[in-house]
Amino acid sequence: MRTLIKNGRIIQKDNELEKCDIWIEDDLIYAIGQSFENRATSFDKVYDARNQLVSPGLIDVHVHFREPGFEYKETIKTGSLAAAHGGFTQVCAMPNLNPVPDTADKMKKMLEKIAKDAVVKVHQYAPITRNRESEVELVNFSALKNTGAWNFSNDGSGVQMAGTMYRAMVEAAKVGKTIVAHAEDNSLLNGGVIRGGSRSQALGIPEMLSIVESSQVARDLLLARQAGCHYHVCHISTKETVGMIREAKRAGIHVTCEVTPHHLLLTDEDILEDDAKWKMNPPLPSKEDREALMVGLLDGTIDMIATDHAPHAAYEKETNFLNGAFGIVGLEQAFSLLYSNLVEKGVATLEQLIHWMSTYPAEIFGMDGGSLQIGKPADLVVIDIQREFTIDEQDFESKGRNTPFLGSKVRGEVLLTFVDGRLVWRKSK
Repeated sequence: MRTLIKNGRIIQKDNELEKCDIWIEDDLIYAIGQSFENRATSFDKVYDARNQLVSPGLIDVHVHFREPGFEYKETIKTGSLAAAHGGFTQVCAMPNLNPVPDTADKMKKMLEKIAKDAVVKVHQYAPITRNRESEVELVNFSALKNTGAWNFSNDGSGVQMAGTMYRAMVEAAKVGKTIVAHAEDNSLLNGGVIRGGSRSQALGIPEMLSIVESSQVARDLLLARQAGCHYHVCHISTKETVGMIREAKRAGIHVTCEVTPHHLLLTDEDILEDDAKWKMNPPLPSKEDREALMVGLLDGTIDMIATDHAPHAAYEKETNFLNGAFGIVGLEQAFSLLYSNLVEKGVATLEQLIHWMSTYPAEIFGMDGGSLQIGKPADLVVIDIQREFTIDEQDFESKGRNTPFLGSKVRGEVLLTFVDGRLVWRKSK
């Protein structure tokens, strides 16, 4: 099977875009050059990129696909289509499911379902503890790894007992896997659902202290150093967390972290009414926290951007903060929002954005992707970075419509997404 993507432009050094063709042989990139179509070579399929950007497929290490157990919110099929629509060719799915894939048998069934229904590469996390709830009983790390578990996370819940987290880190280190942590100290929550500040006070909504996150990160950094474990922090949101991770990296602790588009682009000041569409965990940051997140991303403290794609049914979000569900969808809008707000405004370069959304996740987690190289899997995306469009829920592949970014005018529209050289998503004319 030979496929040609012609007339594309790829990023070179200094953010220059160079026109080229990409020759795909079966599922790998066979050659990158010019005028392959003029050679005495027959191609089974030819796609004209029409001078648009051709990028390595995007990679998201933090998504929620809800199946099994919560198919009314999302399924593996709809979630993976949403990923393809957003230009993502690899995603890592969290285990807050029913049943939780906490045994080798459950993980095997989970991976079989993914292989059957997913249109992009979906890597499945296993939980850290039994049923993702136990505070004392760890899963069998070795058995789950051998079955195909990606890494280990109790995302949606923080591991409350330091002893449990330490034992988990030791076990993860033994099998060469990562502990991916949702940092949240339940004893400090006190019913909080919004970052404390002028908006929480004006709206009368219980505040969630920033130390809910940062205090547990501080604990886990020390545990990770002792255990010799790779510790990855999900969706960081406070200046204290940024500062601690920066210092931990300097001290040689094996820590990485991610930030979401909504924590980079929004603050609690954007919340004008008691509306759960703005409810997420961790909460939207203060202006000062958001600035620290941006500095941390630019100086390398924050390694990557992940969406924390969290679809919900409409009725779960069309309510107030106290009654609404945490989370927003993000896969289908992430690139365009970040391109429009960071690259076009001169905050970051296109090359940096691709690194944060593709290259670095691949490098850090050992994925075969994140770059356009001969001999590598043909996971790539064609993006029109010039065309302006409006984020419209009618265009979504996801079952979820829950995002405050609806109606935003952006640039950077995904046109074609390929996984292993196979077209898995195409924008209709």
